[in-house]
Amino acid sequence: MKSSLISVDFLKNNLMQKNIVVLDCTIKKVTEVNANHTRKYQIKNARFFDIKGVFSDEDSTLPNTVLSPEKFEIRAQQLGICKDSYVVCYDDLGIYSAPRVWWMFQLMGFDNVAVLDGGLPAWKTKNFPVQKPQKAVYFMGDFKVNYKASKLKSTQQVLNAISKSSFLIADARSSERFYAKVPEPRADLKRGHIPNSVNIPYTTVLNSGRLKPKNELVKIFENYKNKEVIIFTCGSGITASILALAAAVAGIKNYAIYDGSWTAWGSSNNLPIAT
Repeated sequence: MKSSLISVDFLKNNLMQKNIVVLDCTIKKVTEVNANHTRKYQIKNARFFDIKGVFSDEDSTLPNTVLSPEKFEIRAQQLGICKDSYVVCYDDLGIYSAPRVWWMFQLMGFDNVAVLDGGLPAWKTKNFPVQKPQKAVYFMGDFKVNYKASKLKSTQQVLNAISKSSFLIADARSSERFYAKVPEPRADLKRGHIPNSVNIPYTTVLNSGRLKPKNELVKIFENYKNKEVIIFTCGSGITASILALAAAVAGIKNYAIYDGSWTAWGSSNNLPIAT
């Protein structure tokens, strides 16, 4: 995989290659009013990557907590993913939850993975083949994890990073949420942001559901490219991954995700908060 981002034309031209695995990574937005969000169509032969029901830690009190390497390996194998698979992630909102899955594979040491730029909307615009979502059982793959702990940061590690000028904490939430001007979507969370963090709303790197061109992404991250580590955070780890994808496309490699994000930070009574 030469790029973390591929076009719908590239996927269409290679869709029948035997080692391509297309993953429908759709979830509804946390701010989405319609609680009955359903997947009406999927790319032909896509496999549903169930972020919340299968690929999140069911024992965690926080939403979207990433699985242990052992569990991720088994569940990826159950989707028929192999060591030589070419994994393409997409969602039905253009670019929203697919980067989260791309990052999960990065965390697990699997680099042969990319996000479909524009997702299902871009695919349907070209009238490329779709089908109604189907349940399926796959032959067990031989996928193996090579865990990269540096791609994941804990609350304690983020707390330690606040005072380090060589570290950057970048928050993908909207500026209104970052500056405590509106309530959090989750009613039990405090308002505000992590001290010394910067706000880069995830919409900053997108244009109509697609990632902005590389030269524009390079400009967005220009002032941060020499940081020792960039830690991306958001509400629950989903849109932080969009920034991670954008950073990767811009040529930045030293990034990580704060998995607990504001859901963990804003629910604590023992952590500093800025507004």
